[in-house]
Amino acid sequence: MPSKPAAPFTPATFKFLRDLKRNNNREWFTAHKARYEAELKEPCLRFIAALDAPLKAQISEQYVASAKAVGGSLFRIYRDTRFSGDKTPYKTHAGMTFFHQATKAVARGSDGSNASPGRLDAPLFYLHLEPGECFIGGGVWHGQPETLKRIRSYMVNNPASWKKATRGSAFSKVYSLEGDSLSRPPAGYDPAHELIEDLKRKDYVCTATLSEEQVCSPDFPKIVLKHFATAAPMIDWLCGALDLDF
Repeated sequence: MPSKPAAPFTPATFKFLRDLKRNNNREWFTAHKARYEAELKEPCLRFIAALDAPLKAQISEQYVASAKAVGGSLFRIYRDTRFSGDKTPYKTHAGMTFFHQATKAVARGSDGSNASPGRLDAPLFYLHLEPGECFIGGGVWHGQPETLKRIRSYMVNNPASWKKATRGSAFSKVYSLEGDSLSRPPAGYDPAHELIEDLKRKDYVCTATLSEEQVCSPDFPKIVLKHFATAAPMIDWLCGALDLDF
């Protein structure tokens, strides 16, 4: 009888992140760099590498799970503190982005995100691991003005398909739409439009909460792919709005 696959993550992953949150300084991190590598970075990279083939086979050939240590799917743990009042040097979570292959032609930022200016706001899938705050989702986060204009125009012209992608029972049981919105309707849009609350959005993202028990389960890759499949109609719709293949 074949043995059950090992869980990609263990409680040690969350123990490291909790310890880092209590000791978010360079001296502690340097002394515990081996723990970071063994308990967080390497498990994330192995998970990403293992997800690439099933992501393409089950969700979309357009999406990439890149296990490169820099510039791939795994966000760097180092925080950019230049313009922040919070000067702690390290993130206390792990972030992984599974991005559209069209972004491969665009320079990617040092934190794994698309670089700006000139970045491509392609919809993506996202996984966030943090003690007590794990979640999964996808969409377009902090889109540029031209990106938001295209999404809103597509929504006005295709309201039924947007509602089908984001209002169905399968989607609604798992996901909620999150992110920032304008306080007033965007210029040029009817305040009485049936989708005005969605047209006011500045972020077109969906998220679903995960437990640490799920993350540490041997079935976690299947859980992630099932969640991605549930979000796929919305990601597909956003790709259509931006003239991208899905």
